[in-house]
Amino acid sequence: MKGESSGLIIGISIGVVIGVLLAISALFCFRYHRKRSQIGNSSSRRAATLPIRANGVDSCSILSDSTVGPESPVKSGRNGNGKSMWLEGFKRSNVVSASGIPEYSYKDLQKATCNFTTLIGQGAFGPVYKAQMSTGETVAVKVLATDSKQGEKEFQTEVMLLGRLHHRNLVNLVGYCAEKGQHMLVYVFMSKGSLASHLYDENYGPLTWNLRVHIALDVARGLEYLHDGAVPPVIHRDIKSSNILLDQSMRARVSDFGLSREEMVDKHAANIRGTFGYLDPEYISTRNFTKKSDVYSFGVLLFELIAGRSPLQGLMEYVELAAMNTEGKTGWEEIVDSRLDGIFDVEELNEVASLAYKCVNRAPRKRPSMRDIVQVLSRILKMRHNRKHHRKSQSTTADEVSIDMEQAEAKTPTSTHLREESVDSTADTYEL
Repeated sequence: MKGESSGLIIGISIGVVIGVLLAISALFCFRYHRKRSQIGNSSSRRAATLPIRANGVDSCSILSDSTVGPESPVKSGRNGNGKSMWLEGFKRSNVVSASGIPEYSYKDLQKATCNFTTLIGQGAFGPVYKAQMSTGETVAVKVLATDSKQGEKEFQTEVMLLGRLHHRNLVNLVGYCAEKGQHMLVYVFMSKGSLASHLYDENYGPLTWNLRVHIALDVARGLEYLHDGAVPPVIHRDIKSSNILLDQSMRARVSDFGLSREEMVDKHAANIRGTFGYLDPEYISTRNFTKKSDVYSFGVLLFELIAGRSPLQGLMEYVELAAMNTEGKTGWEEIVDSRLDGIFDVEELNEVASLAYKCVNRAPRKRPSMRDIVQVLSRILKMRHNRKHHRKSQSTTADEVSIDMEQAEAKTPTSTHLREESVDSTADTYEL
């Protein structure tokens, strides 16, 4: 009896242990599958917002002028390895995952910039370095000034806001780094440099008039997006030729946008921000920076494209003198860049200069909006295209008429000869 009781107790104990183990196993399986499901969802959300960018110098997807689709942002430079990209994305903070902006390690960027020795520019917010990533991709790394009061959380918020701004005429953000007290932003690399270098560096050939008008329209479209397409709207605050970068196909893109959000909130900040020569006089006197202040700076940039002269070299004084003779409408030929050698369309020149003069009007309310400017420049280029097409069709028609006449003469030599004989005989008869 005692043996049976002992066997029963042992059996029950073993059963309890097995039951507990099964329960623990079931719990672990449940938690494991739940975690995998969460990771999968996180990865899906990240994939939906992750920018699409193929490896290359300038392969950012082209978007419409004032819209941003979910397929627009950039692909991380992790060589397209889906699994490692997925794992790395999961390791990052929730803010980064939500924004879809890839995070680079300090070590990676240090190596890619040869220990930060590949300086290619110095902006208002810090130096810019050319970086060759391990994937073979070339990017630009902007190291933000260390004296910034911006904390880690504020910087990540800034990254998230910048990551939402994607347009074919903006230098798009493709990554960031926040390590060792350093804040860095990684951008698409613009292989043709700045507009300023093409206007003033003798190592570059002169920009043609046609290209200058196209560049003006590209910049206008980028600013129109910042003003009217971005949510919330962004005021650039520092439009100038050195902040306009050119890609491999000479398409212009606006850089250094959205990095002054503190100043945008505090519209009456004590310090004047921007570059002298481009600054709206209204802003200087009131410290109130608006979209129309950007329009003023764009007007100065237009005159810079026309005259090939820097605002720091008395450009606007030059313009005002010319305006006294032109009444702001026609006769702007006297300020045209001499490097153009007279190769430009006079009608187009006067239209662009007239538009620029409206942009720099002392009264902000009288300046056009960036949307108005895009429409005017688009119309100018459309008219150019129509004129070119019309001249081409006229030339084709003239060639066709010439060919028809030659063919007709070749087909009827006899009739021509008879006609001549008839005239001669008539003449003889008349003389008789």
